[in-house]
Amino acid sequence: MSSRVCWKLLQDAGAPPTALSWICASSCHRVPACLRPEPRRRLSSSSSSSSSSSSMNVFNRAMKRRQKDWAASLQERHQYDYLREEVGARVADRVYDIARTFPLALDVGGGKSHIIEHLNADVVQRLVLTDVSRQTLVGPQPEKQTEVSTLSVQADEEFLPFRENSFDLVLSSLTLHWTNDLPGALSQICGVLKPDGVFIGAMVGGETLYELRCSLQLAETEREGGFSPRVSPYTSMSQLGNLLSRAGFSMLTVDVDEVQIHYPGMMELMMDLQGMGESNCAWNRRSMLHRDTMLAAAAVYKEMYGNEDGSVPATFDIIYMIGWKPHESQAKPARRGSATASFGDLWKVDQPGGSQKP
Repeated sequence: MSSRVCWKLLQDAGAPPTALSWICASSCHRVPACLRPEPRRRLSSSSSSSSSSSSMNVFNRAMKRRQKDWAASLQERHQYDYLREEVGARVADRVYDIARTFPLALDVGGGKSHIIEHLNADVVQRLVLTDVSRQTLVGPQPEKQTEVSTLSVQADEEFLPFRENSFDLVLSSLTLHWTNDLPGALSQICGVLKPDGVFIGAMVGGETLYELRCSLQLAETEREGGFSPRVSPYTSMSQLGNLLSRAGFSMLTVDVDEVQIHYPGMMELMMDLQGMGESNCAWNRRSMLHRDTMLAAAAVYKEMYGNEDGSVPATFDIIYMIGWKPHESQAKPARRGSATASFGDLWKVDQPGGSQKP
């Protein structure tokens, strides 16, 4: 296999036509066994089947692929990577917190990946990169080079064309919030992990871009007598914890960081979201926003949330998640009622001789 670019169509890998599966090999000498063709099958977990039947088709996935293709074709595309680079670094920090080497890892929906530039071969030896956008995968290499061997596969996050129990580590950064079937996607991620493998991910959620949402709703209601969704719906931290548990993960860790970025105005914020490939792709969105409504929304944004220097803030709630695939070697929770001490007795710790509370 060429060390630069080699294409192979995985027609039998199990992904449907909407999840194109071209392989681009870069500094990788052979295709891992997990990528070799096998008949398509659904995961056997009950959570996967139940979530697939009840999932809502909120987002136009074909539109999202076109948005990411367009963003990746921009000549100045690197200037829009600031949020992905910051979150990618924070995800990599969580990888380093785990004292082990991962022979084979998967980055779901990361394109060229903003995580890999912070990793080395002592932590991750080989990394498979996936994205629904082919242009994102085949574009110019990142400015920061890495010593980790990589293999790029165009695949939909909702239809991972990999064998079960294949990867030691699965990563994902700022992509899962666009999936229609998040429970199913998490179940598939758990499925492709080896036992005792770990999933480390980050996605936007909570009250992300609430300033933009409120400003657009107020302006559109005042100018047009009603409003349509202009900012995508997001998952809360508590909901995500429940979904990870349903997907089959154990030893969960979920936390949230609030990142606030300042822009000259609302128009600049929306231009940057477009450059990131993060424009709204909900099916029920309106095709256009009138100019006077846009101007009114920008004025509302600045009036309600503007800073003294004339800039406006945009808030991103980044939810980080860690989940392990169960294995018999993992620590088990203690049996209920087996505790030998009570939290109510903690006050005695500082008491000489364990004297009674006065």
